[in-house]
Amino acid sequence: MGKTILLLFAVLLIIYSTARLKLHPFLALLFAAFGFGILSGMPLQQVVDSINQGFGGTIGSIGIVILFGTIIGIFLERSGGAYTMAESLLKITGRHNVPLAMALAGYLVSIPVFCDSGFVILSPLNKALAKKSRVTLASCAVALGLGLYASHTLVPPTPGPVAAAGILKADVGLVILFGMITGLFALLASWLFATGWAARVSIDPEPELDEYEMVRRTREAPPAALSFLPLVIPILLIVLGSAAAYPTHPFGEGRWHSFLLFTGTPMVALLTGVLIAFFLPRRWDSSMFSTTGWVGEAVVNAAIIITITGAGGAFGKVLQNSGIAEVVGKPLAEWHLGIWIPFLMAAAIKTAQGSSTVALITTASLSAPLLASFGVASPAQTALCVVMIGAGSMVISHANDSYFWVVTQFSKMDVAMGYQLHSLGTILEGFTAGIVVWFLFTFIV
Repeated sequence: MGKTILLLFAVLLIIYSTARLKLHPFLALLFAAFGFGILSGMPLQQVVDSINQGFGGTIGSIGIVILFGTIIGIFLERSGGAYTMAESLLKITGRHNVPLAMALAGYLVSIPVFCDSGFVILSPLNKALAKKSRVTLASCAVALGLGLYASHTLVPPTPGPVAAAGILKADVGLVILFGMITGLFALLASWLFATGWAARVSIDPEPELDEYEMVRRTREAPPAALSFLPLVIPILLIVLGSAAAYPTHPFGEGRWHSFLLFTGTPMVALLTGVLIAFFLPRRWDSSMFSTTGWVGEAVVNAAIIITITGAGGAFGKVLQNSGIAEVVGKPLAEWHLGIWIPFLMAAAIKTAQGSSTVALITTASLSAPLLASFGVASPAQTALCVVMIGAGSMVISHANDSYFWVVTQFSKMDVAMGYQLHSLGTILEGFTAGIVVWFLFTFIV
């Protein structure tokens, strides 16, 4: 109980220090990490090691991805490509359906692509659509973020659901089927939340960009087909890489297989997108690639996001290494709530330590010997149990989750706004998915 109260205090401290005291989130997160680690009784050297591992591991996995994504975004914005893309999409969706379009795009993209990478890749398009349609960025960002989150936690081949399916010996095909069905209902709830709640918060994606400047950039912009390539090609490469890594080896196991695995890594895929983005400007100027040009601006912008995201990873790693997952997870296993037990365990572990993947794997390990007590007896019910764990692992994305910082920093949200929009949305999305799984488990299978 002591660690649970300490976690609650740490989260409140982060919110208060950033919202009221205007402390930089980087420092607030590091202070929270050190404070929690020391006060929870962790050996002092383990606290330091955990912070180094969490910060370095998070930056190592998505730092370059964020940087490359930011460079692509700057070139799309400065060349006007983002606005020609937005104009072409608005002809299809209409100006009032942008959040729905972004939610669907996120849902599809995150099946093979990690939600962090997906948000970085789609962020320039998201901002451009919001600006062109005169819709608040808050609504579009929440729709995109929750759309990505739905399939990230529910649908293989994302590593978390795949690992949970393996631990529980579930049929992956059934997990994909039930995960996609559940994800669509969660997506619907997320879209309603984005348009009904988040739309009340006004965020201008480019306040310095007036109508005249937007018209000028659009006039000098590259064609929409070319502008889409820096986004579409990386996604396609990652999808092919995920397919190549599938156990059935659909592309064989030779050089072509190795090449697809290489180009399908998010870093290489995004680097390819950067190289394509360099061809977007109609007129090249060597200063674009200098430390004071477009690339330099992107590096500065990305540095802020990377450091905050890394600090969020450090905080999460301290929580993981403190053993808080067992503290909050094991007592729930003794309750008699059937299929809701794995949901609550996953939600508690996710909320406590920040990683959905860790919550999925840990909850699956705790649940494996208890399946009979949950009422699980058939392959379909086992698959639904995996999806239920995925639903719980959505709840709740907040300050100890690196994805929270990716969404908020790319969408110009402060910490309090992030809790009000993104975190609250993940609660709604997770419980909606849980109710759908419970209905399927109780009345269908």
